[in-house]
Amino acid sequence: MPNLPALDTLSLAQQVAQMVVVRASGYLFDHQIQYPAWEPVAETLRHWVQDWGVGGVILLGGSAGELVLRTQQLQAWASVPLLIAADVEEGVGQRFAGATWFPPPMALSAIAQTHADQAEQLAEAMGAATAQESCAIGLNWVLAPTVDVNNNPANPVINVRAFGDVPETVSRLATAFIRGAQRHPVLTCAKHFPGHGDTAVDSHLDLPVIPHSLERLQHVELPPFRAAIAAGVDSVMSAHLLIPALDSTQPATLSPRILTQLLRQELGFDGLITTDALVMGAIANRYGANEAAVLAVEAGADILLMPSDPVGAIQAVCSAVETGRIAAEQISASVNRIWRAKHKAAVVDQPTIASLGTGETIAAASAMLQASMQVHTTASSRLTHLHPDASKRNLILVDDALGCDFLGRHTPAIALPAAMGYHLQIVDSRSAMTDLAPEPTLLQLFIRGNPFRGSAGLTHAAEAWLHSLLQSEQLHALVIYGSPYSLETFLPILPQDVPYVFTYGQMPEAQAIALNSLFAP
Repeated sequence: MPNLPALDTLSLAQQVAQMVVVRASGYLFDHQIQYPAWEPVAETLRHWVQDWGVGGVILLGGSAGELVLRTQQLQAWASVPLLIAADVEEGVGQRFAGATWFPPPMALSAIAQTHADQAEQLAEAMGAATAQESCAIGLNWVLAPTVDVNNNPANPVINVRAFGDVPETVSRLATAFIRGAQRHPVLTCAKHFPGHGDTAVDSHLDLPVIPHSLERLQHVELPPFRAAIAAGVDSVMSAHLLIPALDSTQPATLSPRILTQLLRQELGFDGLITTDALVMGAIANRYGANEAAVLAVEAGADILLMPSDPVGAIQAVCSAVETGRIAAEQISASVNRIWRAKHKAAVVDQPTIASLGTGETIAAASAMLQASMQVHTTASSRLTHLHPDASKRNLILVDDALGCDFLGRHTPAIALPAAMGYHLQIVDSRSAMTDLAPEPTLLQLFIRGNPFRGSAGLTHAAEAWLHSLLQSEQLHALVIYGSPYSLETFLPILPQDVPYVFTYGQMPEAQAIALNSLFAP
């Protein structure tokens, strides 16, 4: 068990600091930092952990091997064991190279339409693998599952991160994920309360409004949260949403009506309530950094995730307690919950990478990809039936060519067509349309909802390229990686004799499975 001090031995500032989780780079060295606006240099991070005693760190970037060293370093700095979190909704490999990368949760929804039991078994295996690999590298807080019901195809921020668009399916698959994760000493997190699925605005950029009635919320948005709570989820993350039926003035993250009355009292949740990142535009653009932290604690949050000024947030909450705006007992109650969580997520053994990427976890990810893939092809339309001397183009469209971590010369989307004589052309959503030389073209679209960027721009670019290739009769095959909504958009204009493959995954394993189904053996 971790050695946690008695609450009455901690000052007010030390207690409040335990409620703060800061963002940091998973890379070991300052010159590797990729998001300097959010990720502090080592000296600052150490100051926050060692001198101010923040309660946790959320990490992004680096390999799984680096994370072992990084998490050990962070815990060594801390006088109180840290919560170390990551957004690993698609497995640890989604964020940290070398671990298992699963397809997004919506793939399970596709499987559940015809094989509900298989989907549930795979969801449980995914939860277990994510928790196991998190423990292996020193993470103890899995910020998953997403239990939003994504019933708006235009949703730019949830999209394929959800387990589907039907509350019952989302509930069943999310609780299976939680059940699998509970085999290991990590915390789970249901997000984004009370439901971020029916928005067309990215809360990273602005404040979405959910106009639905309370009756609709009770039937659609809330059931998966009720199910997750019944399954023993350890934490619930708030959504930066304005929901007038619940609170006409404050977004959910800052609303006592939503966090305390609805979540804590009506739904009976006694675990950790954490905000979503307080640096996100929906909050940061409307409230002062420190005032937002105070409002979130007033609303009932136990954890302040990624405040833009951690020290200022601690000082502001302390001042609010000292002036009577926030009761000291509320701070104590939050820290008691944090202590309970830290006891559960205690690091017993040193992290080890031995259990990363095992045959069992890789097989589960592959099974999800295989079972959720859609293929339309015939023996006569397989790509090897092109004349071997023909000029052939592999045209790949991605959101951001410079920030694309799932493509490289060795990855199947590039290597497999190259071995068959295709020459490569990569474009992104900012590339200007050009006249293409007349040659048969394999079009590969990597397209899904992406926080901060959405998918609208990429969808328009993809439509333009697709129309151009169809009009010039150059398109001879299509592969879509990521969003089923994109497939639905493009299918009506796709000729029946053009083979296509759709897969939810974008990682190399998904590329290999998709292309091998398209090319003749």
